[in-house]
Amino acid sequence: MGRGKIEIRRIENATNRQVTFSKRRNGIIKKAKEISVLCDAKVSVVIFSSSNKMFEYCTPSTTLSKILENYQINCGKKLWDAKHENLNAEIDRIKKENDNMQIELRHLKGEDLNSLGAKELIPIEEALSNGITKVRDKQMDLWKLLKKNGRMLEEENKRLSFLLHQQHLSMDGNVRELELGYHHKDRNYASQIPVAFRVQPFQPNLQENK
Repeated sequence: MGRGKIEIRRIENATNRQVTFSKRRNGIIKKAKEISVLCDAKVSVVIFSSSNKMFEYCTPSTTLSKILENYQINCGKKLWDAKHENLNAEIDRIKKENDNMQIELRHLKGEDLNSLGAKELIPIEEALSNGITKVRDKQMDLWKLLKKNGRMLEEENKRLSFLLHQQHLSMDGNVRELELGYHHKDRNYASQIPVAFRVQPFQPNLQENK
C-alpha cells in the first residue's frame, strides 16, 4: 500500500515546519551535489529560511557570480542595474591597480627584474635614488631633533644640580645658625646662675663651755 499524497500547504506548527525545512533543505542540497558530480553540471543553490538565514551550495569548479553571469548572458536579462555595473567596473580597476602596485613593489625590492629592459630599469633606479635621499633627509632631521633634546636635557640637569647644591648650602647654613644659637643660649644660661654664698665656718657655742 503506497504512501498517501501530502497536501502542499504551509505547516502551521512551528516545530514541525522547522523539522520539515531542515529535511527538505538537506535533500535539495544533496540532489544538487549528485547532479553536479554525475552529470558534470554547474549547479548553485541558495536557500533562505523564514528567519532570513542563508544556506547555499555551489559546484566547486565554479562560483555563484560566474553562474549568474552565464544566466544573464543566456537569458538576456540584466541582473544588475547601471550603478552595480559601475561598481563592478570600479572594483576591477582597483584590482588591476593593486596588481600593478604589487609588481612595482617587487621591482623596488630587486625581484623579477630579468624581464625588464634598460628603459624600464631607469625609472626604478630614479625611484630608489629619491627614496634613499628622502630617508637620509629624514634621518638627519631625527638626528638634529635628538641632539636638540639632548642639549635641553643637559641644561635641565645642570639647572637641577645647581638648585640641589643651593638647597644643601641653605641647609648647612641653617644647621650652623642653630648650633651658634645653642652655644649662645648656654653662655647666657651660665651667666644667669647666682653666685653661691660663702659658708661661714662653724663657731662653737661659748656659753655651753661655761
